[in-house]
Amino acid sequence: QVQLVESGGGLVQAGGSLRLSCVASEYTFKPRVMAWFRQAPGKEREFVARIWWNGDGTTRYADDVKGRFTISGDSAKNTVSLQMNSLKPGDTAVYYCAAQVNVGNYEYWGQGTQVTVSS
Repeated sequence: QVQLVESGGGLVQAGGSLRLSCVASEYTFKPRVMAWFRQAPGKEREFVARIWWNGDGTTRYADDVKGRFTISGDSAKNTVSLQMNSLKPGDTAVYYCAAQVNVGNYEYWGQGTQVTVSS
């Protein structure tokens, strides 16, 4: 069973930056899409960003992170990263890495990493 392991969360002041990383445990794991989601207290989990893993690396972002967050991948290291700049208190959430193997479903999820942005 493939495991996704996130790292890089923490506490940062508004306007600061953090970089999250997610590593897949099996080198042979080749999903279609890798993505980041987040869940704030009392809210549902929401999409943040995704990258097309099995193609040309096309990316997509949620509207409220466009221009501030950048998703990138290193297929040789089976790692996907999320560079988060100009962080706002509203970005505070648990951030999850996810992988999509079959169309329409994210079958694999990491355990989550906490990001807290103070004002």
